Amino acid sequence: MAFPSISTGAYGYPVDEAAPIALETAMGYLALQEESGLELVRFVLYGRQAYEVYRRVLTHLIESGSRD
Repeated sequence: MAFPSISTGAYGYPVDEAAPIALETAMGYLALQEESGLELVRFVLYGRQAYEVYRRVLTHLIESGSRD
């Protein structure tokens, strides 16, 4: 499943706010729906800046043990 970073481009929603919401939601769903068969979630990001924000947030979530 692939998700774009919705509204963080032309509509100007701050990627720093969007990343934790998107990542925590996906991680929480996957943790609760192990039997769904979903094996890969891909975030489609535009540009290095968005990538770095998502990478930083994901690293923090993994290190802190947050799954929802």
